[in-house]
Amino acid sequence: MLFQHQLKIRNPAPLLNLAILGVLVLLYAPILLHWWDGWIRKTISTEHEYFSHGMIGLPFAVYLVWVNRKKWQRLPDSTHPLGAALLLLGGVFYLSGVTEWVNLSLPAILAGLCLWFKGTAGFKLQGFALLLVFFATPTAVPYLIAPYTLPLQSFIAGTAGFILNQFGMEVMVNGINLYVGGRIVEVAPYCAGLKMLFTTFYVSLMLLYWTGALSSRRTTGWFLCTALIISITANIIRNTFLTLFHGTGQESMFEWLHDGWGGDLYSACMLLSLVPILNWMDKYFSPIQATEQEIES
Repeated sequence: MLFQHQLKIRNPAPLLNLAILGVLVLLYAPILLHWWDGWIRKTISTEHEYFSHGMIGLPFAVYLVWVNRKKWQRLPDSTHPLGAALLLLGGVFYLSGVTEWVNLSLPAILAGLCLWFKGTAGFKLQGFALLLVFFATPTAVPYLIAPYTLPLQSFIAGTAGFILNQFGMEVMVNGINLYVGGRIVEVAPYCAGLKMLFTTFYVSLMLLYWTGALSSRRTTGWFLCTALIISITANIIRNTFLTLFHGTGQESMFEWLHDGWGGDLYSACMLLSLVPILNWMDKYFSPIQATEQEIES
């Protein structure tokens, strides 16, 4: 009788949480390992490689969930009907077998669980972590955007050609093609810097959240615009060097910067440059924001 009484009063919530976590691991561990292996080895499709920022975003999302675990436990149990809809939608997506839908089932089910157990309060608490998961989920968005990057490709080709001409190189530009040293260099859709733009936007959001600057519209707006300009500028410089290396027959340097770890190093240095810029903006706009709040009060 005593044993049965202990079973009745025991809180089933931890066991339920472990069961849900176990099911999620069984369902999505193979998918996440596939993403991770493809991002590291660059064996995944070109479109899905655009989401390699998930290598830093997904662990950060897990960290945020862990940090907010006590706040989550203190939230009252509340079920939102949208949670059931998202869980059903996520289940349909997962069982469909279509790669894009199976991928999207992950953020759908996670959002559904938050709404089902803790309502809108739980969804808001885990909102940024869910956003990181959603933006790291490989989809066909890069493939859909690629046909519309022609103006950006032409701009990059023209600017790279102009820069090289200033250094005495004979470069002819025709649309998205550069002719240098008897060789043709094409600024293809996937060389237009979309991957770097995706990664820059993603990392910028993480930095804004980490520093607490995300609550300031002024700082967020200016920083995101500046980060995107830096990303485009960095990609123009990268394509200029690629044109130089290919046009002068330095194929080893071309491969190093184009497909090797040199490109990753270049991107990492560009992203690190965002940190001091955000710190400066946060310090610059803080007094302005404080003054505006005093005037409003």
